[in-house]
Amino acid sequence: MRALQIAELDGPDAVKVVDAPEPGTSHFSTPGQGVVIDVKAAAVSFPDVLQSRGLYQFKPDLPFVPGAEVSGVVMESSDSRFEPGQRVAAMTLLGAMAERAVAPPAMTFALPDELDFAEGAALVLNYHTALFALKYRGRLADGEWVLVHGAAGGVGTASLQVSKALGAKTIAVVSSDEKEEVAKQAGADHVVRSDADWKQQAKELAGGGVDVVLDPVGGDRFTDSLRSLREEGRAVVVGFTGGSIPEVKVNRLLLNNLDVVGAGWGAYVLSKPDFTAKLAEELDEMIRSGHVKPIVGNRFPLEQAGEAMRLIEERGALGKVVLEVAAAG
Repeated sequence: MRALQIAELDGPDAVKVVDAPEPGTSHFSTPGQGVVIDVKAAAVSFPDVLQSRGLYQFKPDLPFVPGAEVSGVVMESSDSRFEPGQRVAAMTLLGAMAERAVAPPAMTFALPDELDFAEGAALVLNYHTALFALKYRGRLADGEWVLVHGAAGGVGTASLQVSKALGAKTIAVVSSDEKEEVAKQAGADHVVRSDADWKQQAKELAGGGVDVVLDPVGGDRFTDSLRSLREEGRAVVVGFTGGSIPEVKVNRLLLNNLDVVGAGWGAYVLSKPDFTAKLAEELDEMIRSGHVKPIVGNRFPLEQAGEAMRLIEERGALGKVVLEVAAAG
């Protein structure tokens, strides 16, 4: 089968397509326990870029097939919930960027008819993260205000849609006209620019401050994120795509009784399959109601995976970046 391979940690330019053996359930970390998927689409995310340079916390032995997000059709399953021919979306943890992949049953979900395969590949990581971060960590309530950084990216667009499904009012922070249009497509009520006084604009729009900041970016803007919150506001940290990890001066938390909350979805749910199923059920309802529909901005064939990773590394991604391994539909 065709598969993407990282053999050297030289970044996106080093990835290449090779002929690899097809996986079965015996290849999974727990032998015989997995769902073998005929891959139709695989998503590309910032952790994949970091992995290509050896900068991610999970460092597989070289060479390896990257990718953690996939959609396709079940070929074989150790779990009776899934039948051959069934459409699914899944987290594979590794090996998604190939014609065949294996996923844990607890991280495999029926793909709703409302979504195509490219949208399915964009579903699990970003939308489960957004729902976990906003509802379960950020305690977002109906009618509250949410400020979303990196609002035109995969996590950002997912967070805007989930926020709207939860009844919130949304402010998106973006860096260009093109990204503003993507944020509006994802349901942003208001859009502010990252190179302007977005903190003050957000406070004015929200009548004195927002209730929740959803931040996948980190970096220098984090202090202003705290300043944009109203009393008892919550800053929810989901990543650091800006490159640097911010430090918090805790006196700022005392001033307005603020919370800084970490939302590490992956580490939390891996040992909690019942909770993962609950998130999936809630998202299925949001899909059926029309609130959630992943925005796929850039689609590449498997052979152009390096270009896809560079797009993310250079902050040029709009919505989710997806590799179409086979014809989507």
